[in-house]
Amino acid sequence: MSTQTETWSRRLWREIEPTFAAILSHPFITGLTDGTLDTDVFAHYLAQDVHYLRDYARALAVVGAKAPTLTDTAMFARHAADVLDVELGLHGTLLPALGLPASAIDEDVMPTTRAYTSYLLATVYGGGFAEGLAAILPCYWIYERVGAALIERGSPDSRYQSWIDSYGGEEFAAAVAQVLALTDEVGRTLNPAEEAVARAHFAATARYEWMFFDAAHRREDWPI
Repeated sequence: MSTQTETWSRRLWREIEPTFAAILSHPFITGLTDGTLDTDVFAHYLAQDVHYLRDYARALAVVGAKAPTLTDTAMFARHAADVLDVELGLHGTLLPALGLPASAIDEDVMPTTRAYTSYLLATVYGGGFAEGLAAILPCYWIYERVGAALIERGSPDSRYQSWIDSYGGEEFAAAVAQVLALTDEVGRTLNPAEEAVARAHFAATARYEWMFFDAAHRREDWPI
C-alpha cells in the first residue's frame, strides 16, 4: 500500500510528461491550431478514431464492471455511453463540414489502431481494476490536456475549432476530474508491485496516444 504524500495521478503524469510534450509539438496537433492540417489527414484520423472509440467504450464498460463501488460502475457506464453518443456524433458533424461523405470514414482498421485497441482490451479484460483504470486513463487525460492547451491557441479553421472545443470544454474536464479523483483513491490502496504494473500500462497507452496521432498524420496503411 502506497504511503507517499504525492497523489498517484501526479506521479503518473510526471511519468508521461515527455510523451505529452511530444504530442503537443506533433505536426498533427500544430496543424489543427495553425489551420494547415490537410483535410484528408483529418478524415483519416476520424475514420480510425471511430474504430478506436467503439473499443474504448467497451473498455470503459469492462473497467466499470470491475469498479469497487456501484457509483463508480455507473460513472463508467455513463462515460461509455457518452463516447458513443457524443463523440461519434461529433464525427458525424465534422465530415459534412469538411465536405466529405459519410463513406470517407469507411476504412479498415489500421495497424496502430489495431495494436492500441488490442492492448487496451487485453489489459482491461485480463488485469484487475487498477490495471484497467491505468490503461484507459491516458485517453481521458491527454485529450483533456490537449483540449485545454489548444483552446488557448485557437484555430483559424472553424472545423478544427469545433474539435478543439469538444475536448477543451468544462463538461469533458469535469468527467476527467471524476476519473482522476478515483485514480487517487485507488492509488492509496496499491502495494509497490501493483503500482508498478499499473503505471507501466499507463505509460504504454500514453505512448499509443502519440502513435495514434502520428499514424493519422502519415495516413498509415497496411504495408502488405
